[in-house]
Amino acid sequence: MPSVVGLLEQREFVARRRVDELREEADRVQAELAVAERDWKEWVIARSRVGEVLAPLDETGHGHGQAGRTAPAADGQAGEVSPTPEAAKTKSQVPVWRDGLAWSALSVDYQRILTALADRSRLGQGPMTCQEMAASFGMDVVPARVEALRSKAKRLVARGWLAEPAPGRFTPARGVSGPGGGS
Repeated sequence: MPSVVGLLEQREFVARRRVDELREEADRVQAELAVAERDWKEWVIARSRVGEVLAPLDETGHGHGQAGRTAPAADGQAGEVSPTPEAAKTKSQVPVWRDGLAWSALSVDYQRILTALADRSRLGQGPMTCQEMAASFGMDVVPARVEALRSKAKRLVARGWLAEPAPGRFTPARGVSGPGGGS
């Protein structure tokens, strides 16, 4: 008959072996996770670049890559096109709202937020949360997407385009209306 100490040692040996197997499995999963995260980040960057290339043209009909081109001036002479056309502006650049400033001064993402909130306001439905925005845009309502929208909405609040009458609920600021003239 085996001793109690012998049985305990045998069970301890089995448990230790199982812990070692689980640690090896965890290390393997961590390595796979690191590779998957790297691949995911590369896809995010690629999608961002495609979005920049496919950005809409500005009022002059120019998109990306137009900096430094010459255009005929009013006197018939060739002049320089602005080195930073509207479509090439940094996505996070949000000008301070002022009467008469058109929505086209904003990137497409910010215009989309303003359009959704203006439509909702026009229908008398009141302020909107970022989760509601994500759902209305057809996005997955996951924390990363919601927080990205919240960041953009807070930036629009800080620049005077939106108001936040209650925490986390957004509506167009007083005076900001349709996409045309901004007033």
